[in-house]
Amino acid sequence: MYIPFSPPDITQLEIDEVVDTLKSGWITTGPKTKLFEKQIAEYCNTSKAVCLNSATAAMEMTLRLLGIGPGDEVITSAYTYSASASVIYHVGAKIVLVDTAKDSFHIDYEKLEQAITEKTKAIIAVDIAGVMCDYDKIFKIVEDKKYLFKPTNKLQEAIGRIIVIADAAHSFGAIYKGRKSGEVADFTSFSFHAVKNLTTAEGGAVTWRDIEGIDNEYIYKQLMLLSLHGQSKDALAKTKPGAWEYDILYPAYKCNMTDIMASLGLAQLKRYSKILERRREIIEMYDKALLNDKITALRHYGDDFSSSGHLYLARLIGKDEDYRNWVIEKMAEKGIATNVHYKPLPMLTAYKNLGFDIKDYPNAYEMYRNEITLPLNTLLTNEQIEYVINILKLIIQQ
Repeated sequence: MYIPFSPPDITQLEIDEVVDTLKSGWITTGPKTKLFEKQIAEYCNTSKAVCLNSATAAMEMTLRLLGIGPGDEVITSAYTYSASASVIYHVGAKIVLVDTAKDSFHIDYEKLEQAITEKTKAIIAVDIAGVMCDYDKIFKIVEDKKYLFKPTNKLQEAIGRIIVIADAAHSFGAIYKGRKSGEVADFTSFSFHAVKNLTTAEGGAVTWRDIEGIDNEYIYKQLMLLSLHGQSKDALAKTKPGAWEYDILYPAYKCNMTDIMASLGLAQLKRYSKILERRREIIEMYDKALLNDKITALRHYGDDFSSSGHLYLARLIGKDEDYRNWVIEKMAEKGIATNVHYKPLPMLTAYKNLGFDIKDYPNAYEMYRNEITLPLNTLLTNEQIEYVINILKLIIQQ
């Protein structure tokens, strides 16, 4: 038996929608991308959404929209994928990494508060594995530290405090205290990469909360300009008879979503409630069979939160990297693909070169050293899940 880690869940619905797009003669950013944006905003209970070609682009364009750059600091978690921090580097701001809390995959909120300075302009909070951060705590911290905030433009002034950006690459569809991912943080960046719950092959989106004194249409237009070379008209607007002329307002970037990608997303969105249900079933099967004195796992569901069920992060209690890697090899021998989420950023060459040292992030290292991510995707059958469970149990009993 071979069990892949995270294959895309594509049905005839997605195929038909993509074929329809191919036949339409409109394959780049056009009517389906605009429709997908509208449906994402409706799903997330926000006024607007902007679709881009990745969550990385969504985060970077958000930082650029906010005017964050050289001389500024942005805080994020040491326990995340590179994109959460690389976007800070791209805009020329200083990356400030904070350790996780003890026995937690989420950022340490006390250390987060201590890391804030007069230069801090934003916090990129990481919703890991589909479980959202404690945003009440984060917003209390930024309100308490409001006196340190020094706005440098109209948008920063309107927000009036450190901006909270959600790296929600994992959490599309998650709920925190009755609110959907996308409507909780000031700005939220989603990923629709091939391995995500909802995929457009590559792709992402940004949503935001209404900001008093700032027109949502203004934010939308700025993100459009940023994502398409600063061009005053997109391709759709230029197709109107005689409307070829455009201007380049400033030399911006190129990270728009295409209608081919959006058509995949539109079909996936129709099925998304069932996708989330199945992911919950799989997580509950794993939890029931595996959680004991040898294995613990990230909690996905509680009284006031519900995960999108993106990844199943298990920990082999009391074990180290060598043992965890041995388990991964043994699982692979039995045809089961597993993974590790994540190697903390200070362990990676790029961040070592920036001066980060894993010794300064002991909790993140402890979480990483015995973490193993089990297959979690909607193509898994119950029989395959039982096979994963039984093989893992056999291996760790040796």
